[in-house]
Amino acid sequence: MPDINNLDQSSVRVSITMRVPERIHREPVISHLVSNFGLVVNITAAVLGENQGDGWFNLELEGTEAQIRDGILYLEERELEIWQKDDPKASDW
Repeated sequence: MPDINNLDQSSVRVSITMRVPERIHREPVISHLVSNFGLVVNITAAVLGENQGDGWFNLELEGTEAQIRDGILYLEERELEIWQKDDPKASDW
């Protein structure tokens, strides 16, 4: 599990960086994090352009630990590469 900062007893926040392959650019993956997993998503940085290859997002995810875990599993199932912002090698969610 990544290092998460407690906001209150039921809500946590985690910062991640994710690579978005060009083949997924048109899929609403961030929208799904909100609508399907109930996460609050803050985009803190992004590089994504048409015909520019892979994109990158720095995101802050806020929700319960279960919501964050399920949201990250969804991203991994879509074959997005995910890194914890302060530890690019973290992969044990």
